Amino acid sequence: MCASIDSAETLSHLQARFSHRLMQRGGAAPGRLIRSERFRVYRNNVFASLINALRARYPVIERLVGEDFFEAAAAHFIEAHPPRSPILIDYGEDFSAFLASFEPADTLPYLADVARLEWLRHRAYHAADRKALGPSDLGGAPSDRVSALRFEFHPSAALVVSPYPIVSIWETNARDAGTHPIGPDLAGEAALVVRPDIEVHVFRLDEVEHAFAAALAQGATLGQAVAEGVESDGFNLAPALAKLIAAGAFCSYAFSPSEPGDPCHV
Repeated sequence: MCASIDSAETLSHLQARFSHRLMQRGGAAPGRLIRSERFRVYRNNVFASLINALRARYPVIERLVGEDFFEAAAAHFIEAHPPRSPILIDYGEDFSAFLASFEPADTLPYLADVARLEWLRHRAYHAADRKALGPSDLGGAPSDRVSALRFEFHPSAALVVSPYPIVSIWETNARDAGTHPIGPDLAGEAALVVRPDIEVHVFRLDEVEHAFAAALAQGATLGQAVAEGVESDGFNLAPALAKLIAAGAFCSYAFSPSEPGDPCHV
């Protein structure tokens, strides 16, 4: 028969110690009420579930490093970053930052940024549904006030940029039947991740397109974003804006209140 709880050991104290020990793979069972064998089985099941959750979010990372490396890295991450919510859909956002400082992954400097891209795809998949803005939706915008437009990004939309060719790395490991070597001569890449309807899409952006999109995402008017873009050579507003609209990056637009005329929202 199990021993009773000591008077000094309150239930809340036992629960806190239980949660703490649960996330330490080498820790002993807390208190005398919990059998060590059962505790180890339970802890192994918890770690296995969390590793599988990370595996579902980061399939390309696992393919890049292999199953054994991924499981070891995931276990270290779980110890350092235990779940803080019972909603597992939110778990794993910090995995890219963890990989950036994970010493065994030092020889794969692009790994953290590929993980960032994968997390944004996971986030986009579970984002709120909104109808994406289409080209025809801009038909009512007065031509003399186009520069005052501000766009609201779709809830699923996010931008990522890296000094490494992360889109090429992700594509060949997620979509292609066989992997293709990614040479050191490839420049860094940026991407727009968005889910305007059912499927999550990854659109490669060049440096100028990314600067333009990032300005819009930070609340700049179209005129201000163009000013950001023209700082680089070769910026062309029409195709850059058309690309973002076609991708489903926006869900609405409004005119800046600071501009003359009545504010308009679509």
